Amino acid sequence: MPLDASRNSLVLPLLGLLVEQPSHAYELTTRLRDRYGHLSVTRSTLTSLLKALERAGLVAARVPERVGSRPPRTAYEVTEAGLTDFSRRVVEGLSDAQVASPDFVMAVAYLGILPADDAASILDDRAARLGQRLTALRQEPAGVPEAYMLEVAYWRNVVAAEAGWIRILAARIRSRDIDWPTE
Repeated sequence: MPLDASRNSLVLPLLGLLVEQPSHAYELTTRLRDRYGHLSVTRSTLTSLLKALERAGLVAARVPERVGSRPPRTAYEVTEAGLTDFSRRVVEGLSDAQVASPDFVMAVAYLGILPADDAASILDDRAARLGQRLTALRQEPAGVPEAYMLEVAYWRNVVAAEAGWIRILAARIRSRDIDWPTE
């Protein structure tokens, strides 16, 4: 875990799951693994992260509850500060994350937390920046054999695919083709 727990890549999906419903560490670990199999998560890491987020005022612990003969479990819920931080993280992930990165994917996963028009506008801005990046990728150094520039062709396709998908998504959001939860 990074020394600054707020920089841990699990914070965004963790806050997202808590926005959906308050939960305890065991349940959150299971939900994170089920929904995001590409994330490496252990219950001990998640418990430490929840405590750090609680100290930062982003989540609050509820009174521990006992279910059946199980030991009492502490459920956590997002605070107002946590909801604000979560929204900021979504916007940053959409705006600043690297192309085809897990950070971008996590931000897209929680895009619905934003008002539809804001989400579409942020996506349009990203698509425009990706278009500029694509233009720059088309400028290959003269005299370099294609065999030594294959990664450039790969990145052109990745950037073009992401930009195209983002433009379609923004259009679908604007046309209300997608039922938007914050409207």
